[in-house]
Amino acid sequence: MAMLKVIEVLAQSPENWETAAQSAITAANKTVKNIRSIYIENLEASVENGKITNYRVNAKVTFELE
Repeated sequence: MAMLKVIEVLAQSPENWETAAQSAITAANKTVKNIRSIYIENLEASVENGKITNYRVNAKVTFELE
């Protein structure tokens, strides 16, 4: 049986939510091994002058403990 752990990661991107989600995984992957999944809990966007300037995700990243 595998032991799994979940961490919460906040990330953003000026491009889109998919890129923000990838940024969350990229950042987590620097210090965490064996990432198995990402669950996007919340989507947000910053708006300036009627345009979206940043897409933000609040994600839960699941990884397997060694």
